[in-house]
Amino acid sequence: MASEEFDISHIRLGERPLIVCDVDDVVLQFIGPFQLFLQSQGHAFLPRSFRLHGNIVSQADGAEIEDQEVSRLIEEFFEAQELWQTPLDRVVETLDRLSEEADVLFLTAMRPRFQDQRRRLLDRMGLLFPLLATEQPKGPIVHALHASRSLPVVFIDDMARNLHSVRDYVADCLLIHLMPNSPVHRFAPAAADDFTRATDWTHAAELIEAHFVSGTFTHAVPAA
Repeated sequence: MASEEFDISHIRLGERPLIVCDVDDVVLQFIGPFQLFLQSQGHAFLPRSFRLHGNIVSQADGAEIEDQEVSRLIEEFFEAQELWQTPLDRVVETLDRLSEEADVLFLTAMRPRFQDQRRRLLDRMGLLFPLLATEQPKGPIVHALHASRSLPVVFIDDMARNLHSVRDYVADCLLIHLMPNSPVHRFAPAAADDFTRATDWTHAAELIEAHFVSGTFTHAVPAA
């Protein structure tokens, strides 16, 4: 199980609900700032599929950028994320309000070596909640965090695969699909029917608060 190799021992949760939240294009704008970053490097992003590799071209001649170079650009962007990324509308005040009744934790799909930059960026915005950065599957990690707690748990992500991963490991978790309305996200794989689509952070907060008072939760159960 991935969580056995990923250290979460420093995370301390209280006896209250848990909200686990993705970061890129959920808390922080990603695709828009990344497009601006590419422009500064003489490149452009063409939303032809739900991928970065294969969709970045040179502004000079329209030639497709090779995968190795795209990977390097992504690394450079995360290295300089503090100069580019900004919060989504109402996320700061919404999470601040929700944190009055729940623990909030950021689980970001990013190489751990960029965690310090992301930590500084989130802190600067007043988003002081614990942060875990990993490229491992999210389901086992959320299960390890929630364990056998008989308290409500919420997971928020823009990627269907991450929502599926958490659903496989955490019973009765409110799975919120929060995705920006961007040209590239129109190509995103469809989310399962049992995921709850939130239009924005105001809507997400309403769904979360309703889940907290519903009482329809038990505990986390690992996949068979």
